[in-house]
Amino acid sequence: MKNIQLKDDISLSEFSLGCMNLPLHDSDEMERIIGRALEAGITHFDTADLYQFGENEKAVGEALGKFRGDYSFTIGTKAGNEFDAARKEKIGWNPSASHIKESIKQSLSRLGVEAIDLYQLHGGTIEDNKDETIGAFEDLKQEGLIRSYGISSIRPNVIDYYMKHSSIATLMMQFNPIDNRPLEILDGLNSDVRVLARGPVMKGLLSNNADKVLENKFTDGVLEYSHDELKRTIGALREVHSDLTALSYAFLRHHDAAIVNGVSSLSQLESNIDSYNRMPELSQEDHDRIMSAVRLMKYEAHRA
Repeated sequence: MKNIQLKDDISLSEFSLGCMNLPLHDSDEMERIIGRALEAGITHFDTADLYQFGENEKAVGEALGKFRGDYSFTIGTKAGNEFDAARKEKIGWNPSASHIKESIKQSLSRLGVEAIDLYQLHGGTIEDNKDETIGAFEDLKQEGLIRSYGISSIRPNVIDYYMKHSSIATLMMQFNPIDNRPLEILDGLNSDVRVLARGPVMKGLLSNNADKVLENKFTDGVLEYSHDELKRTIGALREVHSDLTALSYAFLRHHDAAIVNGVSSLSQLESNIDSYNRMPELSQEDHDRIMSAVRLMKYEAHRA
């Protein structure tokens, strides 16, 4: 599996495993998924403190800990959402320095590590005290508690501020041929910031089960697409490549974005690995055909 290089001397697999939907209730299945991912060359695992109110970090840390002597890997997690772990309730958005510095203590403990490889702000608004937030991440980096940091956001005004005033290494956002809104952001990114594309299969819409997913999950369409337009779009994309997941991965590679794909079962992971291994080399002509099949989207809010 191809690796990508981030600033701060961090290397990630081009395909990262998103851990939000892992089966926490089945530790054996989780271990099989983690083990198979590592075996396939996946070396980065993405979680967040908010996922299952801390339980995801704990389960991922325990599962990865069983393979620590056999594989090298990196862990990314996120902070900024305040929650009550005991009551399993979200309290609200809190990007303050005090909250972030307290959150990392909890994340380090749950993950069973001494430092987080990639620590990302899990959101952000233009009204935040962004300099305070940036200062907190820089402090954690200087203290050796994190190796690098980034932001997970789809808000152009927030992204622009972090591009100009921070040393983020990554920008995470939903990105795939159908939700191609990040395309308008790419030209404004600093050259040393890498896009991490979450949602590359668009909740299964860009998968081998696309027809079933379309009828069950997208009866009202999505974004600016009606249901019928989505159906036509899926058909047009299949004419470019029959494996929609492989096509989405190739589209993301074409735009120099790394892939963060979540799974809930071993069979899903196997399917995604197979699609990754069969990813076509996307020509400019093929890319143009993709863009002709989809709507060119833009972010309408959070611009000023």
